[in-house]
Amino acid sequence: MKKWYDEEYAWEIEVAGFLHGDRTEHYCRNGEEIGDKYTCTYGCPVNQDGQGICSKVMLMMFPIMEAVRSGGDLRKIGGSGVFTKELVCPDGCVLFKMTAKKLGNANFHTGGFFEMPE
Repeated sequence: MKKWYDEEYAWEIEVAGFLHGDRTEHYCRNGEEIGDKYTCTYGCPVNQDGQGICSKVMLMMFPIMEAVRSGGDLRKIGGSGVFTKELVCPDGCVLFKMTAKKLGNANFHTGGFFEMPE
């Protein structure tokens, strides 16, 4: 991997709660625990142990991340802040809290970084 672009946003995704009981054994395959944190910029979120977030919840998170990268306000889709949104995983098990942090770098598309190869 040869990452050459400094992303505009960083993300922290925290496990904020469960919808059923106080543990995820026998219903969440990823074994989430309250307080677990994942981070990323553009790639998929990983935790402090290098384990990736559930692929099903990533399918839900990616459009939310793209909304922020496009200048959107997450309050307009039910977020608790401009850069914060809570969501439940597709299996209805785990409540995640997503938070974006603006890094001060230029946007990939409007900053002149995107070029179509010839």
